[in-house]
Amino acid sequence: MEDNGDYCHPDIVLDYQFLEDLHENDQQPEFLPGNSRKGSTSEKQLDAKTLRRLAQNREAAKKSRLRKKAYVQQLETSRIKLTQLEQDLQRARQQGLFLGGCGGAGGNISSGAAIFDMEYARWLEDDHRHMSELRTGLQAHLSDGDLRVIVDGYISHYDEIFRLKVVAAKSDVFHLITGMWSTPAERCFLWMGGFRPSELIKMLISQLDPLTEQQVMGIYSLQQSSQQAEEALSQGLEQLQQSLVDTIAGGPVIGGMQQMAVALGKLANLEGFVRQADNLRQQTLHQLRRILTVRQAARCFLVIGEYYGRLRALSSLWASRPRETMISEDNSCQTTTDLQMVQPSQNHFSNF
Repeated sequence: MEDNGDYCHPDIVLDYQFLEDLHENDQQPEFLPGNSRKGSTSEKQLDAKTLRRLAQNREAAKKSRLRKKAYVQQLETSRIKLTQLEQDLQRARQQGLFLGGCGGAGGNISSGAAIFDMEYARWLEDDHRHMSELRTGLQAHLSDGDLRVIVDGYISHYDEIFRLKVVAAKSDVFHLITGMWSTPAERCFLWMGGFRPSELIKMLISQLDPLTEQQVMGIYSLQQSSQQAEEALSQGLEQLQQSLVDTIAGGPVIGGMQQMAVALGKLANLEGFVRQADNLRQQTLHQLRRILTVRQAARCFLVIGEYYGRLRALSSLWASRPRETMISEDNSCQTTTDLQMVQPSQNHFSNF
């Protein structure tokens, strides 16, 4: 339905009978422009009342048009995002993104994992922008109030990736826990689908000087509690793995299907471990924000971002090495390994 100036808000009712009487009698009301006739006081009061009603309706029609315009813009934005997502999916298929080592049948990863990979790529782009804001804010010596806005924005930025991982864990927990969404260098340091909080704190301590005595105590306490939580989660995961081994390997062959059903039920617990590990990571970042001053927190998050940026750059450099270098290094590595294998044997026989 096309909007026009005659649109009437449902909460406002026009006196249509009054307008029809005017039309039938072919009269011009006192309030219309160009009318030179003078009416009584009651007619002037009635005209003022009608004027207010018409003004209210015009305002209601204006608000209605604005709401409709905003709704149409929202629909258009959603359509553009959906189109862009479809294009990203198509581009990923063409580039072979769905050919992964931890996928399902045919080597294809799940749609949930593919969506997370693309959302993570968008998150990384935002991460570069947030890091640039932190770096600029520190260099420009912004006030604590202005810098706090940037730091809080970076915390919210990390909260977003944890929300995305919750959704991804429900869809494909193996994709998260194996780190197939990250670079090879990052996967070397992976713990339950992400960074190990205690190791991150250890890396940050030397980067945040000077710290007050109270801050040092708070950070070391946070590191200790994080390490204890990590050990508890690691032990729980080891117990789950051992339980899976016992379930799959034990029992008669005839009951194999029943064993698989039990094993599937136990595998569902992996999602809980990843979620608890992410909660620990998220709490660690928030605790660091509370312990540190605004400027220290800005440096802290900048150091974290640069560290993982260098890990990703290291992976890119490793993948783009010249083939000749790779072959020569493989040969030298093999020679070194052979020498290491021969040397213990010589020492072993010399003892006799």
